[in-house]
Amino acid sequence: MVRGIAKHKRMLEWAARRSADREPDPAVWPFLLVGLYQVFVMDQVAHHAAVHETVEAVKHSRVASAAGFVNGILRRTLREIDAARQELRDQPLAVRESHPDFLVGRWRRCFGEASAEALCRWNNGRPAMILRPNRLLTDAPTYLARLLEAGLKAEPHPFAPDEFITLRQGARIPDLPGYADGLFSVQDPSTRESIRLLDPRSGQRVLDACAAPGGKTIILAERMRGKGRIVAMDRHADRLQPLQDNVARLRLGPVEVLQGDASSADDMNRRFPAGSFDRILLDVPCANTGVLRRRPDAKWRFSPERLTELAKTQRAMLDATAPILRPGGLMVYSVCSLEPEEGENQVAGWLRSHPGFEAGATVSLFPPDSGTDGIFAAAIARSSAHGRGL
Repeated sequence: MVRGIAKHKRMLEWAARRSADREPDPAVWPFLLVGLYQVFVMDQVAHHAAVHETVEAVKHSRVASAAGFVNGILRRTLREIDAARQELRDQPLAVRESHPDFLVGRWRRCFGEASAEALCRWNNGRPAMILRPNRLLTDAPTYLARLLEAGLKAEPHPFAPDEFITLRQGARIPDLPGYADGLFSVQDPSTRESIRLLDPRSGQRVLDACAAPGGKTIILAERMRGKGRIVAMDRHADRLQPLQDNVARLRLGPVEVLQGDASSADDMNRRFPAGSFDRILLDVPCANTGVLRRRPDAKWRFSPERLTELAKTQRAMLDATAPILRPGGLMVYSVCSLEPEEGENQVAGWLRSHPGFEAGATVSLFPPDSGTDGIFAAAIARSSAHGRGL
């Protein structure tokens, strides 16, 4: 319910105002959203029960006097639900699909009306649980067979059927077959694209600069098969333990897990000599507009000011990590964002001011088309000592 309300918040606010005779008090809004979500969206709860329990909750709160007001809105919505749904179809896209105006406007300009609407609809869908079998221990067909034998509904993911499996039912992750044995991780197929561009080789020195919770580190370790050096770093200390747990559970071999700030040139220079790494994966913090199906709260935090601050941080991370890439080495910059300022424009602007680096291949995934999270990733090669790219 919390996730669903985060997805449909604006639409639910419209429904509340449609049935109200005055603007609800701020303290009453949570009760209205919970009640209206059950009445307007959910099919699993009897409507009369949803109304009763919501009103009872109001009676036991500090806004108990609003119980009649909430009851009236919910009951009017129920009486007029067909008319309300018809009226909703005539509302602007940002209201009926519950997104901020500013974000929808950007997407219209970037992608066109049809694609913007498809993206909003995609974001409001239910995200599937997607598993990636650990290729150090098994493979996708073998693990899929094990899931089916356990009576679970699963199928290959169409974007990468040889590598990812979609679980078609809810389940606790630790209860799935082979969890304790490290047979799988939970991650979206889009995660493999930046590793594909990075093309890590056995024996190389590789930095995963923003590694937690470890999805891309897992694929790196599989590719390198214990030969070489992998440093998995993250700025936040509280994110290191899940990263270490994943490394241990999946038996990835030697991976150095450490706390470090990839946006700080001083920190990077202090930790690593110039040219320390053959490969650097820079999966930077971003506005998360490519993963709103999984993180619906992020769309309500999106703003021009936040986008500007994130772009500054991303630029700082490129600046701080570039010197520790060896001449002739390769860096991949990656975001789970659809915004040009964080993707192609960011990389193009950085390259213009860094003549010792060259643009390589890029990949972008648009969720309604790919059936995956949305990402942008770009390979950046550091020129060799002889002036040639990788």
